[in-house]
Amino acid sequence: MTTLPGGTFQLGDFEVARMGYGAMQLAGPGVFGPPADRDAAVAVLREAVALGVNHIDTADFYGPYVTNEIIKEALHPYPADLHIVTKVGAVRDAEGNWPHARSPEELRQSVHDNLKHLGLDVLDVVNLRVGGLDAPEPGSLEEPFTALAELQQQGLIKHLGLSTVNAEQIAEAQKIAPVVCVQNMYNVAHRTDDALIDSLAEQGIAYVPYFPLGGFSPLQSEELNTVAKRLGTTPLAVALAWLLHRSPNILLIPGTSSVEHLRDNIKAAELELPEEELKALDRIGQ
Repeated sequence: MTTLPGGTFQLGDFEVARMGYGAMQLAGPGVFGPPADRDAAVAVLREAVALGVNHIDTADFYGPYVTNEIIKEALHPYPADLHIVTKVGAVRDAEGNWPHARSPEELRQSVHDNLKHLGLDVLDVVNLRVGGLDAPEPGSLEEPFTALAELQQQGLIKHLGLSTVNAEQIAEAQKIAPVVCVQNMYNVAHRTDDALIDSLAEQGIAYVPYFPLGGFSPLQSEELNTVAKRLGTTPLAVALAWLLHRSPNILLIPGTSSVEHLRDNIKAAELELPEEELKALDRIGQ
């Protein structure tokens, strides 16, 4: 039996490896259009599963449609323990922008598109994307989340989650239907969600950070680089290892289009961070 990298956490009624894989980079430049090497993209997905990854994060608006179609090509029929998490709430326009698509009808269409392009009858987890690429937008999510809850009741979705949201929006959603995961920007330098992560951990809800190296100042980057050099590894590996150490409910979804980089990311789950290095890393976010 393949060891699940990073240990495991309960995502709804699924047990998933804490080190997952994000499929965004399988599309072309700017997450738009096809990749330069489709065979390489297929190889990355197959290697991820071979290495024990059983949690893949995607969205039908990556490409659009590209990553989901590659996932289907590479992995369908899917292993019984593989869980695919997708996002709805946005589309791509002709210029590659990411306009919102959160009306009930748009969400219903997005769910059916995900089912079609992934080759599934039911989606394991669907996240409602509320904010922009890296920051929540205030406002009610009652109408869109209710629409997804209705699709869940119809048997098209097993579990619901949220992406790029604040604590108030999570609480609002939980009054409508259970939330199994929250996906926000968070890393050793960008720690706005510290209290939220702790609150979700107490509730047994997964927190899935994206942009593990996003929003760093030059000084913060240099401090991270220094720690990585002392440990003989890469800044990304240190950033991922720190996230795994930060809280047991954190699930990682680093993305890459390279099998070599994928293997490096998986190895980060084994990286031990000495106490003095943890203290140095914690100072980056202060």
